[in-house]
Amino acid sequence: MHVRLKGLNSRTKRLADGTIKTYYWPWKGKNAPLLPGKPGSAEFISACNAAIAGRVELPSQAGTLITLLTKFQASGEFQYKINDRTRRDYVKNIKRIEAEFADFPIKAIDDPASRADFLEWRDKMAKTSLRQADYSYQTLRRIFSWARKRGMIKSSPCSEGGKLYTGSRVEKVWSNEQVERFLAHAPPTVTLLMKLALETGQRQGDIRKLAWSAYDGEVIRVRQKKTGAYVAVPVSDELKATLDATPRVCPIIAVSADGRPWTENSLQSAWRVVPLKAKIEDRTFHDLRGTAVVRLARAGCNVVEIFSITGHKPSEVQSILTAHYLPQDGEVAANAIAKLNAYRRGRGDQKVDKNLPSKLPSVATGDGQKQEKE
Repeated sequence: MHVRLKGLNSRTKRLADGTIKTYYWPWKGKNAPLLPGKPGSAEFISACNAAIAGRVELPSQAGTLITLLTKFQASGEFQYKINDRTRRDYVKNIKRIEAEFADFPIKAIDDPASRADFLEWRDKMAKTSLRQADYSYQTLRRIFSWARKRGMIKSSPCSEGGKLYTGSRVEKVWSNEQVERFLAHAPPTVTLLMKLALETGQRQGDIRKLAWSAYDGEVIRVRQKKTGAYVAVPVSDELKATLDATPRVCPIIAVSADGRPWTENSLQSAWRVVPLKAKIEDRTFHDLRGTAVVRLARAGCNVVEIFSITGHKPSEVQSILTAHYLPQDGEVAANAIAKLNAYRRGRGDQKVDKNLPSKLPSVATGDGQKQEKE
């Protein structure tokens, strides 16, 4: 079961005997019940979900957008079909939506003119961050789509509008020099994380939970949590040497210095220290997944070979290689010229291949006319 995090409220107080105690409520407001137990405990989770499921809609909220936000977060789609990390991001965006549109009438959502209200809200956020504006707008669009499928509204006014942010991840690939510098400053526990990410191309959450039982000495088998895809990744010689030298102190492969599995927070805390020491800027753990794709392409792997390892969809691999990385990848360009030079040396500069046509095929010009090239 999952805790519904939207609006989770807490308050820390010092008691009369001097001890510190933190109290939790499932949302803010006078009608929010105090939650028993500690966050993460079965008692706490059960009470939180029960409170949300039985939440009574206030008369002042009836027929307003906040009711859709509340029902969406209590739905099975939100609780069970979205992974934990994405759910937390949704919560942040839903809070922004609630702050702006909590009392927006549901009936007004079906008015085509309402689209302008939501786009103006996005434009206002864009002054601070284009990416955040897009993400919040997309969250609202998903909520409207969910509500429309259930007959709560007739149309989704956020179904159009496009994206404002058009950035590329070309500059987000880890260079070989950056990887070497990172490893030179990383402790063994973080080094293992880096190598697992680079050599398998898996997401951080899947790497954190990789068990020794998934590794047979030759292959690592992963069921990706986000997509449910199953991949069997043959380990490279370098990764095999690292894994075979790693002490098995826990059923999980990657553990922190105290021998415990990494949590998302502990991993991020340990990870962010190393780039600071190595003076590496603007590179994240997430960028290693794309870097793995580029490394495989540089090694001559085709799209099918790449997605069989990383678990991307074929179209995603193609998108990464054509739209984000390879058009400006100097190493790939150098490889291409090296192949051209090798080809020319093999046949001689003055040698003419008799199998080549005397004329190149006709090609279309910009105005649609065909032109022959000699």
